[in-house]
Amino acid sequence: MIKIAIADDHALLREGMRRMLSQSELIEVVGEASNGAEAVEVVKEKAPDVLLLDITMPVKDGIEATADILALNVNTKILILSMHADEQYALRTLRAGANGFISKGARLEELLKAITDVHEGQRYLPDKIATSFAERHIRPDAEKPLVETLSKREFQVMTHLAQGMTNREIAGVLQISVKTVDTHRSHVLKKLELRNNSDITRFAIQHGYIQF
Repeated sequence: MIKIAIADDHALLREGMRRMLSQSELIEVVGEASNGAEAVEVVKEKAPDVLLLDITMPVKDGIEATADILALNVNTKILILSMHADEQYALRTLRAGANGFISKGARLEELLKAITDVHEGQRYLPDKIATSFAERHIRPDAEKPLVETLSKREFQVMTHLAQGMTNREIAGVLQISVKTVDTHRSHVLKKLELRNNSDITRFAIQHGYIQF
């Protein structure tokens, strides 16, 4: 029996996933969370074998929650859920320390395979993303995607800007100065070849980095 916890800010999605997973005798859902901070607490209290973690949530997003869970030094594996099957999104989650990445639209068979793989210590990526990733990294002349040029902090600033937050609000969330936020914003615009915050929002939506 594999113990599962589900972290997603949409109650209907959590309920749907719980019902879908209940069809398998190999799975037991032991906890739920509606934001990243709650996900960390669920891991502490329930010690699930695998945490299904939404990438975009309030309080803490999936990347931040992953870092906090890794710091706990527990055996829980992290399978990131996303509305968008995007290669660069998947790559960023794996770099953050997650064990796998899967689309929320995946069928039960694929979800069970992903859960089983990460539970057994393997990495999991959907076939389409894994193939694209392999092909791009095998070719020596492959162009590096622009988003990969962003630092971790620049990526955080980019996603917050895309959600309509002001520089001052971002400074408060990330606990850095407004001037530093403005510097990161300038770097984001330059590296992504964008002109303004509207372009940043459009870019983030198109690539699945935020959801509306």
